[in-house]
Amino acid sequence: MSLAWDDPLTLALGLGLVALVILWRLARVLGPLAGKLSVLDTRLGALNSAQQQLEGRLDQVAQSQTQVVGLVEARLADMGRYMGDTLAGNAQVTASSMGALRERLAVIDAAQAKIEALSGDVLGLQDILSNKQARGAFGEVQLEGLLSDALPPDAYRLQATLSNGRRVDALIALPQPLAVDAKFPLEAWQALNTAEDEGARSTARRALAGALRTHIRAISERYVLPGETAEGALMFLPSEAIYAEIHARMADVLRESFAARVWIVSPATMMATLNTLRAVMKDLRLRDEARAVRREIQLLVADAERLGTRVGRLESHFAQVQGDLADIRVSADKIMRRGARLDDFDFAREAAPARD
Repeated sequence: MSLAWDDPLTLALGLGLVALVILWRLARVLGPLAGKLSVLDTRLGALNSAQQQLEGRLDQVAQSQTQVVGLVEARLADMGRYMGDTLAGNAQVTASSMGALRERLAVIDAAQAKIEALSGDVLGLQDILSNKQARGAFGEVQLEGLLSDALPPDAYRLQATLSNGRRVDALIALPQPLAVDAKFPLEAWQALNTAEDEGARSTARRALAGALRTHIRAISERYVLPGETAEGALMFLPSEAIYAEIHARMADVLRESFAARVWIVSPATMMATLNTLRAVMKDLRLRDEARAVRREIQLLVADAERLGTRVGRLESHFAQVQGDLADIRVSADKIMRRGARLDDFDFAREAAPARD
């Protein structure tokens, strides 16, 4: 049976049927799609929430970043100020160090100039010591310096002439004057210092001992005069090294000097000896002054005794004068009484007047 599509009702029924089929088909298709859309909507909501949280976190991170940037900028500013202060302090320290360095360089330059001058003086000293006469003058100058430092000017004489015509370098004023002679055996000493082996040193040491013995004998014969000078004399060696060598390895020279009553002294021992002599001189002067004071006290006692005798005589004179004054007072009283009677015209006869 064929459908008549010309009939409106049939056409409407067919279109409705087609629409139902299409709707059914759409329902089957759109049903799962709606669930998926719901899930998608849920996920979009979660995504929006997560986006909002992320935006909040990003805002917090931005704020934290701003704080960190501010803190970093503050730290950088502090670091810049610290570095500036440190550089300024280092600049001041460097400037002061440079100033101190310049001062030290100036001191070093001055010291170098002094060293150069001292080297010239050493060369001059070598020239002096190479000449025997100048070398003797060098020892005498050193001896004079020690004497002037340790003793008063009136306690010594330089280049004093003795009764035998010999002139001694110094004569110390004691109850018995003490002679001091300066010696410097330079050649023998230099030979000992420049000796290269033990044999040469032994030879040089014997030569030095011989030179010292010659000086000891000369001093003993020339400057130890009985009744004029002390029983001994001093040999002044202006070198501590020679003095130490003598005491270390030349005991026989020391024994001969003791036997000849010639005492060997160095600058150090000479100063100690002079200090001892100064104490002795002080003690002698104190004794002299004590004797003078005792003599003055004795004279004062004698004057006091004479004064007592004269005061006694004066007291006897005063006693006699007082007796005379009493007699004069009695006579004056009598004269006054008689004058009073005469004034009253009292001429009555009195008994015989008593003798005054």
